[in-house]
Amino acid sequence: MLSISHVLGSRLEPAFSEKILPLEHHNAVDEVRLSGEELERHQLRTTTRNGQELAISLPRHQRLFDGAVLLLDEVSAIVVRVAGERWLRLEPRSISDAIELGYHVGNLGWRVRFEGEVLFVAIEGRAENYVVRLGELFWSRRVGMSILEDHGGTTAAPA
Repeated sequence: MLSISHVLGSRLEPAFSEKILPLEHHNAVDEVRLSGEELERHQLRTTTRNGQELAISLPRHQRLFDGAVLLLDEVSAIVVRVAGERWLRLEPRSISDAIELGYHVGNLGWRVRFEGEVLFVAIEGRAENYVVRLGELFWSRRVGMSILEDHGGTTAAPA
């Protein structure tokens, strides 16, 4: 069992994302899926997607969150994911808008999935942060946007 005594940081921080991205390409990033309730706890035992048992015991001033990096070394990483993710649904209005959107999203290293002509970006943190990064594409109405909730693998619009 692996003991985790503190959160290293966020996978969105450049110092971490630069190290995690190559590991993702080698399938060396393991995830621990936690519910919103489990994120509030300072002590818990859980298992990662790949079966690694974790004993998490955090100091009072730290909290778990979506994208929290629990382990990072040269060969592997463990990152927290919230069960029931939120997705930013991006729908470009033209082929040139789709190319520009893909260019920006690719350079930012965001986790994505595709459904037809729609691009979904996993939201890790505040949705507003994503909107700001792609600002002109939204504000000029070249890309349509909505936020969706994913509950156990199915995507549905929030009520």
